[in-house]
Amino acid sequence: QVRLVESGGGLVQAGGSLRLSCAASISTFSSCTMGWFRQAPGKEREFLATITWNYGTYYADSVKGRFAISRENAKNTVYLQMNSLKPEDTAVYYCAARSPSLPDKRKEDYDYWGQGTQVTVSS
Repeated sequence: QVRLVESGGGLVQAGGSLRLSCAASISTFSSCTMGWFRQAPGKEREFLATITWNYGTYYADSVKGRFAISRENAKNTVYLQMNSLKPEDTAVYYCAARSPSLPDKRKEDYDYWGQGTQVTVSS
């Protein structure tokens, strides 16, 4: 059974940093394309960042230069380092996994999702 478990969310002041982790129980993790998404109240789930099996990355314009995605295959874990956080970054953050691909920003393409972790940025 595939499980994705996010952690590292919390309350932070504007300008601060957080690092989210996503631990995946997927036997083929090292070949998966992994993604991070977020959803704010009343809004659609939006793409943030993705990383491929060979460490190719792609970012949404809204987070480029502030967020960084990385993976550690030995631990079946993907990370999202978030710097210079803004109040508008407040949302539930989700990680997702899909079969090997080019960098993929389409949420419809991802097969597995975590339960999400709340990030709240105060002004």
